[in-house]
Amino acid sequence: MALLHVENLRVEIPLGQDTLHAVRGLDFQVERGEMLCIVGESGCGKSLTSLALMDLLPRKARRTATTLSLDGIDMLSQSERQMCDLRGNRLAMIFQ
Repeated sequence: MALLHVENLRVEIPLGQDTLHAVRGLDFQVERGEMLCIVGESGCGKSLTSLALMDLLPRKARRTATTLSLDGIDMLSQSERQMCDLRGNRLAMIFQ
């Protein structure tokens, strides 16, 4: 089982009558002992992807995924308190 399993991650941000589809259908897995580096051009969704994994998106943004699990924990069903326990202890990001 993958340590981090992400399937069909999407981030949408309402913009008045329109919607910005900031992240569209992202899939990846990270196994124990592996390191993941997300690289890309400015504005391609790197930060929003990381913020979505940690459930730290701006209030208006909406995150959906088919699967979003960390070591078997379904992160889509965790309460804010449970996510706070995961952040920093089990899940973190390093900004460049």
